[in-house]
Amino acid sequence: MKTVSARSRAIGTWLTDRAGRCLAFSLALYALVLAVHPPAPLDLRVYREAAPHVLTGGLYDYALHTGPPIPVLPFTYPPFAALLFLPLSPLPWTVLLALWQAISVAALVVVTACALRLLTPLPGRRTRDLALLWAAVGLWLEPVRHTLDQGQVNLLLGALVLGGLALGRTAAGRGAAVGLAAAVKLTPAVAGLYLLATRQWRAAAWAAATGAATVVLAWCVAPHQSARYWTELVTDTRRVGPVWTVRNQSLRGALTRLLGPDATASPLWWTALAGVTLAAAWALRSCLRRRDLLGALIAVELYGLLVCPISWSHHWIWCVPAMIWLAHGPCRARTLSRVTLAAWALVTVARAVPRLTGVEDHLARHDPYPALLAWPGCVYAVCAVLTFLALARTETGRRYVPVPAAARPHDRPDSDRSLLP
Repeated sequence: MKTVSARSRAIGTWLTDRAGRCLAFSLALYALVLAVHPPAPLDLRVYREAAPHVLTGGLYDYALHTGPPIPVLPFTYPPFAALLFLPLSPLPWTVLLALWQAISVAALVVVTACALRLLTPLPGRRTRDLALLWAAVGLWLEPVRHTLDQGQVNLLLGALVLGGLALGRTAAGRGAAVGLAAAVKLTPAVAGLYLLATRQWRAAAWAAATGAATVVLAWCVAPHQSARYWTELVTDTRRVGPVWTVRNQSLRGALTRLLGPDATASPLWWTALAGVTLAAAWALRSCLRRRDLLGALIAVELYGLLVCPISWSHHWIWCVPAMIWLAHGPCRARTLSRVTLAAWALVTVARAVPRLTGVEDHLARHDPYPALLAWPGCVYAVCAVLTFLALARTETGRRYVPVPAAARPHDRPDSDRSLLP
């Protein structure tokens, strides 16, 4: 076992020393894949084609017709998102597609770099090389590939949240980053729990104020669309897509496939929800006690993905920071961390969800959902729970403090003083 571990470290060191070349090779291979199998970024088409309707009053009547099991793709984001997407409409499709791919790949590098920055707040050359290496690997993980193939905005919002939290020197900067991300797509709002858990009160207030400001701005530009969204559509999950499909990797999606469409009325639903909540709370508490900022953020983000009614597999780009923590965090030497890292790698590199989706699409009917397909369809939920358990563990007799508290950018005089207990 020691020989295998030493060999793994040697391979890791060799790859890290050549991180730039690894990323260049990964990007070249990805470009080749795009040339051979051009993607059909339906979500990017929705952003581009729906945005102008925010000015004419038909934003939420727009729909892109595709095929089953989701035959219609409407615009499901807040009106403020449509305002931000307006500059996409005049661009030629080929130019837009190339630009969006480039920006999304750059956002992946930001995600890996800022995740490592939260883990090691005083970065050096090795941290930079690790960020490039993880970006090269992350390009082939299923949530990232799915985001790129669909032209989704997840990587950009992940980069905004992580960049704000890792690099923001003021409470206003960190809070505004979270608030702006949540204004585009509601799911990043869960990062507000991270700000509250780490006692960044002013940053949390800035996040709420930024989100409120975007709502007011959009209301002034498109009052009828805003009223319709915030009073009728915001809670209508049917517009997003079917809960039962394996594409939905939330806890509710997993239990719907296992228990049927009435899963939320079952005691097992409340039991599972309580168990997941306790596991996430335990993980968050352990991370806060050892001042593990990346671990705390991962606990919050994965919990948000689990409890959200619909979490498409491309929403799970937070597997990348999770894998970084499992590989380089304070509990990296523990067996549970290694097993969890291997599980994430297996299901994301092997593209388990798209493979299950291919089988699902050929089902004659989905009710009742086949058990042989339902159980493997819980893969992301299982990986998330394993990550909670790994986060909750700490080295016996050791308190993990990567750098002195005064060295953290969050603790400078112009930001919150009460970051952590």
